[in-house]
Amino acid sequence: MQAEIENLKAIPETITVLFLAANPITTSRLGLDEEVRSIQEKIRLSEYRDSIRFESRGAVRASDILQAINETNPTIVHFSGHGAVSGELVLQNPDGTEKLVSQEAITMTIATASDTIRLVVFNACFSQQQAESVVEHIEAAIGMSDSITDETACVFAAQLYSSIGFGRSLKTSFDQAKAVKIHHSNFRQNVVYYR
Repeated sequence: MQAEIENLKAIPETITVLFLAANPITTSRLGLDEEVRSIQEKIRLSEYRDSIRFESRGAVRASDILQAINETNPTIVHFSGHGAVSGELVLQNPDGTEKLVSQEAITMTIATASDTIRLVVFNACFSQQQAESVVEHIEAAIGMSDSITDETACVFAAQLYSSIGFGRSLKTSFDQAKAVKIHHSNFRQNVVYYR
């Protein structure tokens, strides 16, 4: 009973989601605005909508990540955009071209950024290595083992935050998002959850 009470105390009254997006001009166009809209709509329709603060940053450069984390002190950090087959995240250079950011750089950033981060979502192709690496420093991470369509990424993310907005655990929210993805499209089992 005491352990359950302590776990309840550990749950923040407000969950802050920091949505970081990049779609450099040298990469294929993604519907990142649609993903933001879908997530915000699902949060608005959820039971605990007033307990979720959604912050988004677009055209993200590597130097923007720590600034955004320091400004928002998030519970969840969500990267949305492209990932490289070699495991890097694709962010932007000041001129709008792509900048590959290594797994080590992202892991170090997350590890030193905030003690409030409980989940990092890599809603980008080939991001499994990123998720495996950061989960050594936080409670949970979600990554993609292969490529993922824009539409499927959007549906997955919207359902993930809807479930969180209804007070579901991270694991249950992940499972529900996967279930919706499976029913919504020709889904390949490429979403991986680490705990």
